[in-house]
This record gives sequence, structure tokens and C-alpha cells, in this order.
Amino acid sequence: MNQHVEQSKIRLGILPLADALPLVVALKKGFFAAHGLQVELSIERAWAAVRDKVSTGVLTGAQMLAPMPIAAALGIDGVGVPMVTAMGLNLNGNAITVSHKLFEAMRATGIEPRGPAASAQALAKVVAADRAAGKRQLIFAHVFPFSTHHYELRMWLESAGIDPDADVLLRVVPPPRMVEELAAGRIDGFCVGAPWGDVANEQGSGIQVASKHQIWNNSPEKVLAVTRAWADANPRTLRRLVAALIDAARWLDVPAHRREAAYLLIGGGWLQVNESALQTALTLRPDGLLFHRYAATFPWRSHAVWFIQQMQRAGQCGDIGDPTVLAREIYRCEVYRDAAALVGEPCPDGDTKPEGNQSGPWATPTTGGLPLELGANLLLDGSTFSAEDFQLTAKRVRASEPVAG
Repeated sequence: MNQHVEQSKIRLGILPLADALPLVVALKKGFFAAHGLQVELSIERAWAAVRDKVSTGVLTGAQMLAPMPIAAALGIDGVGVPMVTAMGLNLNGNAITVSHKLFEAMRATGIEPRGPAASAQALAKVVAADRAAGKRQLIFAHVFPFSTHHYELRMWLESAGIDPDADVLLRVVPPPRMVEELAAGRIDGFCVGAPWGDVANEQGSGIQVASKHQIWNNSPEKVLAVTRAWADANPRTLRRLVAALIDAARWLDVPAHRREAAYLLIGGGWLQVNESALQTALTLRPDGLLFHRYAATFPWRSHAVWFIQQMQRAGQCGDIGDPTVLAREIYRCEVYRDAAALVGEPCPDGDTKPEGNQSGPWATPTTGGLPLELGANLLLDGSTFSAEDFQLTAKRVRASEPVAG
């Protein structure tokens, strides 16, 4: 009887974004090699290409938007090859940016459009005035239909009573093209991951009005994803892959390492932007990119349920019954725990946590007994998400009511 030999040569896809750093660092600093893995990284230009290449086996796995494996498992992503994740790659990092023309129109309403609540309220006045004048609808871009960017953009618009399906036009644009599309006037704003918002600001083509952290404090962004079939056939390899990336994430959240990380990303040709814009994006601050702090690498199943509910709210999928069942299939917490044990990483006791109820750092018990610090988790719309009953309960039931800053 032949014993299955697991794959040790791995090809992973990344997009030119700052949150690809855990994979780049794991390769260039030797964390993959230390766990006996031979890894090649492939730069991709669009999330659809990443999905297609992982689905067909051209790529073993990839940096993916957190909702992508869920959409794949639901069969609503156009391909329908089931995928899973066993770890998160980062928290925070996205930003909503608008053109200078739109920013000035928003300012002309008498509301200074800085921060998510004020900027959305100012935008609502511009949208209403444009409608009355018979002007074209404003166009906002996000990176993929099943993306945190899409759902964050919708939450921002809805917080001021703007209907994202009727009052504006939403478009999908790959991250590397966002700045040029904004500069050319083909879109009026976008939500994209770092460093592209900082690039737009540095080049003078846009102004940031809201960050991901302001919309949902310390919310999940990218994950490591592979097909379900590959994960089931290569459990030990997946465990080593996750362990290496946990090592890389810990390295990245050491402040002294951030400058070197920027050099690794740019110097290696993974990302072609000015170093100053990337350094700004990588500045270690409470509302900025986090790779390890606040259990950034843990695949919380409650996040999966939240994303399923956002897909339902956006009309992307219907009733699927109990979403916790699907969450258990896709978010492989048990794989993460096994990998964490290899590198001495503490894990939370449970696989879920509440959202929307903490304005500052808080702690949760771990398997080792010591508390694990987590970050603030407030949402712009004032909602809370309970890990106990998985119900999203809106504190403000009327979208037309402006949300206070």
C-alpha cells in the first residue's frame, strides 16, 4: 500500500499590496525554509486571476481577500471550487479615498469631510444635489465583489443613508490600477488596500476620508487560502505553511523590522511604488496594518459568519441555513492550533469572539491559561455581532439616520 507523500514544493500567489508581506518575509527571511518548505511566490494583478489559478492548481494557494474562500464554498464566485483558510494575514490596511474634485464638492456642503461619519454625511448631500441637478451618478471602485473593501464601502455609504445599489455606481478595479483610474477621472473614489491610498495622496490624485480601522476597528483583511482538496491531501504541509507564516507575522510586528520589510517588498520587485508611500503605510500605529498583534493570524469563525451575512445583505447569496456550519468547514481553527503549537503561539480558548462591543484593548482566555490581548472592535454603523448567537443586531435601525463620529 503506497503512503501518500505530501507536497513540499509550493507556489503561492500574491498581489502587489503591503499585506502580502507575511509571505514575502517568510520567503526572504527563511521562515519557509526553516519549516522544510520550498516556496515560490507569483505576483498576480487581479483577485479573479488568483481565484482561477488556485482553483486550477496553477497556484498551490494564495494571499486572498477574507470573503473569497467563503464565496468559493458557496459556489457564487463563478468557479465554485471549495477553498479553506487556516490563518489570517493581517488586520486593518484599507482606506476610502476620493478625488480632489469630489472632496471639494463635499467640503462645499459645509461639512468638513474627514473621518467616516462626516465624510459620508457630506457625500450624501453631494449625491442629493447631483440627483436634483440631473448629473451622472458618482462612481466608487472596490477590488472584488467578495471583498472586505466592498462591504466596508457599503457600510460607509449606508451610514449616511446612501443606497449603494441605487444612489451611486460601484465598480471593480484591480488594486494596482486604482490610482490611475482616479487620476483619469474614470472613478470618483475607491476603497483599496495599502499602500495605494497613500500613493494617491502622495501623487496628489486623491484624499483619504476614511480608514478600514475607522469603519470596523481591527477587522480582518487577507487570509491564506488553499483548495479544500489540497488541504485535505496535505495536512502536515499546510500546518508547516501556517507555522512559517506565524513566524513571519511576529517578525513583522517588531517596530524595528518595518523599514526592512518595506525594502524587501520594493527591493524584491514585489511592489513598484515610492518607498516613502510604503513607509507611511507600514508605520506601526494602533489603527494601521497589524500582522500579529491582537491575534491577527487566528481564523475566527465568527468573522466567516459576519462575511456570509454581508453577502446576504448585498444580495450575493440567499438563505443558506445555519452559517456556523459553513464557517466550520472553511475556517480551519484546528489546523491553526496545531501549527501554533509548533512555534509556541498562544491560541484563544474559543473559535469565535464578539464584535462591536469594545472601544479599547481587552483580553480573552487562551489554551495556555494566560490572557491574550485583543483590540477595539467597534463598527461604524453601531452594530454588535454576538459570537454566542451569531446575530447582527443593529442599534440604529434606520439607515437614513446619520451616525455620529
